[in-house]
Amino acid sequence: MADNQNPGNFANRAKEEVKNIASQGGQSSHRGGFASMNSDKQRDIASQGGKASGGSFEPGDPRAREAGKKGGSVRDAPEE
Repeated sequence: MADNQNPGNFANRAKEEVKNIASQGGQSSHRGGFASMNSDKQRDIASQGGKASGGSFEPGDPRAREAGKKGGSVRDAPEE
């Protein structure tokens, strides 16, 4: 379906397409990523200690401090 508004929903896909994806046994959604890299590349990235990813904040950004304060906090449960 070319005009599929929600491609993640299998009900919106053609039966042949769903059969093709199912026959791949979950491999359809895992084409790349860290686990698929060779061990030398993984070791290189791991040795950078998180600096390989761009991150969301620039060093010294006050928003980073605020986000860090929120980390690990528990939201109040909605009242019943």
